[in-house]
Amino acid sequence: MIRFNCDYSEGAHPRILERLIETNMIQNPGYGEDLYCEKAAGYIRKECRLPEADVHFLVGGTQVNLVVLAAALRPHQGVVCADSGHINVHESGAIEATGHKVLALANTDGKITAAQVRACYDAHYNDETHEHMVQPALVYLSQPTESGSLYTLAEMDAIHQVCLDTGLLLYVDGARMGYGLMAENNDLDLPALGRMCDAFYIGGTKVGALFGEALVLNNPALQKDFRYILKQRVGRLAKGWLLGIQFTALFEDGLYYKLGRHADEMAYRIRDGLLKKGYSFFSNSSTNQQFPIMPNSDLEKLAEKYAYSVWAPIDESHTAVRFCTSWATKEEDVDAFLKDLEAL
Repeated sequence: MIRFNCDYSEGAHPRILERLIETNMIQNPGYGEDLYCEKAAGYIRKECRLPEADVHFLVGGTQVNLVVLAAALRPHQGVVCADSGHINVHESGAIEATGHKVLALANTDGKITAAQVRACYDAHYNDETHEHMVQPALVYLSQPTESGSLYTLAEMDAIHQVCLDTGLLLYVDGARMGYGLMAENNDLDLPALGRMCDAFYIGGTKVGALFGEALVLNNPALQKDFRYILKQRVGRLAKGWLLGIQFTALFEDGLYYKLGRHADEMAYRIRDGLLKKGYSFFSNSSTNQQFPIMPNSDLEKLAEKYAYSVWAPIDESHTAVRFCTSWATKEEDVDAFLKDLEAL
């Protein structure tokens, strides 16, 4: 079975495994207070052009989202999010379990707009009973989104301006950040995110690491006492150097970007093959996730050899599915898929 159903089916890039083996018997202080985490944080600060930012390494994306929102929100506050957002759909109520409501807005191709954020804020404060309601306090975005789309620099700037005007915090989930950064139509880079966001994270689990995410805290108010909350919310890994080693390997010479580019290029080959067959698409994605609408009969044939994710039923005979490449996708596997696709 060749898996195109997700981007975390493989372990880690060989360089990371080599570094973990090389450093395996070296003793280190725990909880991220080691030289490897310090070095990795330095690389990331440089990439983001944020010399004063705090960088923390956590095991997974849900942990990052939970800890950041627990730290950023007061008990009466909630987070504004696309209704398709990961925290709203695929985190088993983790945010609600911290005592905070997700204020979901209707998405368009996975995204929300500055106008929607402003309308949400205004609707709250224009209601004379607003003190009886959950107060919007933070905007959560994903880059790329769950449907593979990208916020443009202009779109992000507009949302950032609304946040500045209203006092809302801005946080970006970057689980697939590497695939977004290297996408063919992307114009939003790490320095731009650093300029606009109070916090964001750079995903490693889905982009070459064995596990791990790098959280960048750019707002001094969030930096204060954050490690207390990180511990309380079970976000501090005792053997924290294992994360620092991985992100050092990813960022010391641009490996992170190379891995992102590879996955995108493999996805574009799959996309082009699907377009050649005449399939339409459920979502406009230029990243490693592609969402064709296909006849169920074709999908049944492909399922004999390939794993994919069912995304949404379209009608009785058609379904939108997701084909997802990764940093480790083999060219020969894509070749085999395209050959079988052509034969349908």
